[in-house]
Amino acid sequence: MLRITVHDRPESLTFQLEGRLAGPSVGEVEACRQHTLSGRRRPAVRFDLAGVTFIDKAGKAYLAAMHRLGAEFVAADCLTRAIVAEITEAPMPDCGRPKHEGESHPELN
Repeated sequence: MLRITVHDRPESLTFQLEGRLAGPSVGEVEACRQHTLSGRRRPAVRFDLAGVTFIDKAGKAYLAAMHRLGAEFVAADCLTRAIVAEITEAPMPDCGRPKHEGESHPELN
């Protein structure tokens, strides 16, 4: 099950997702996005994934398509941040993992 809350602000349109971004819920998100954007200017679109508990292959493909259209993502936990990093080809977050001998510590440089 997925809950979708839309936050419409002058500078951006944020789709806050909570639950599982999987299977049929992916189509529900897209239907909501299209309905919300119909007949209006194209604001910056964001997907708040902080409340997402699971993302399947279809969910990842959808987020990748949204990224190609210019969407931004908000991710809170390590797994979601890793998926966003994979989709956006950004550096992977370390999520507090311990550094091994020989690894650089960018925060100390």
